Amino acid sequence: MHNTHRRTFLQSAAALGLAGLSAPLLAAAKIRPAANAVLIVVDVQNCFVDGGTLPVKGGAEVVPVINKLSTAFENIVVTQDWHTQGHASFASAHPGQKPFSSIKLGYGSQVLWPDHCVQGTEDAALHKDLKLPTAQLIIRKGFHKGVDSYSAFEEADRKTATGLAGYLKQRGIKTVFVSGLATDFCVAWTALDARKAGFEAYVIEDATRAIDLDGSLAKAWKQMAAKGVKRIQSADIEVAA
Repeated sequence: MHNTHRRTFLQSAAALGLAGLSAPLLAAAKIRPAANAVLIVVDVQNCFVDGGTLPVKGGAEVVPVINKLSTAFENIVVTQDWHTQGHASFASAHPGQKPFSSIKLGYGSQVLWPDHCVQGTEDAALHKDLKLPTAQLIIRKGFHKGVDSYSAFEEADRKTATGLAGYLKQRGIKTVFVSGLATDFCVAWTALDARKAGFEAYVIEDATRAIDLDGSLAKAWKQMAAKGVKRIQSADIEVAA
C-alpha cells in the first residue's frame, strides 16, 4: 500500500511539474530540429543595433548565437523591416507626435517609432556578421506605407498575409523556432501568429533582445505562454560541434 501511494504521489507530482515548469527545466535531452522545422531570424538589421535608428539594447549580441544555431537547421527564413519614407508607423509622419507615443490608426493602436529601416538604406541592411548560407527566403515587411507589420506572417491590420504560412506548409514545415529582434514586438507577434497558423512554436530567448516599452516584455511573454509558445535557450538545441 505504501509503495502504491508513493507511486501515485510521484506520478501526480510529475504531472504537476509538466504543467507548471518552463520548457528549459523540462529539457533534459537537447532538441534536435528535424527536417520539418524552421529557424526564423527576425529583423537582425543595422537599424536595430547600436548605431542604428531604433537600437535595441544588446541587439548585436544575438548575431553569434543565431549563427551557431543556424548549423542545426535545414530550413531558415529571414525577415527584414522594409519601410517607405514617411511610413505611418513613424512619429515624424504625424505632426505633434513624439517617438514611443501611441495613436489610433485605421487598424487599431499603433506605437510611433523613430524613422527606421527605410527601404534601400544601409540602416535597413541585414547585420554584416550574420552568416546564414542556408537561408532560403527573405520576407520583407512594413513596405505598405499605411500599415505597420511586426509579424513575419501577418501585417498589423491582421488581414494582410505575407504568404509565409503558405510557404512553410507547402514545404511540410511543422515547427517554428523564432530568434531576432525585438522579443516583445516582432519576435512575439511572429511566434503568436505561428501558433495561430497551426505551427508548434518556440522562442529562443537568448537569441533575442527586447525593447521593453512600458512593461511590453513581460506582457509579451505572458501572451506567448497563454498561446502555447515554448520558451527555450540556445543551449537547449543540439548544434554541430
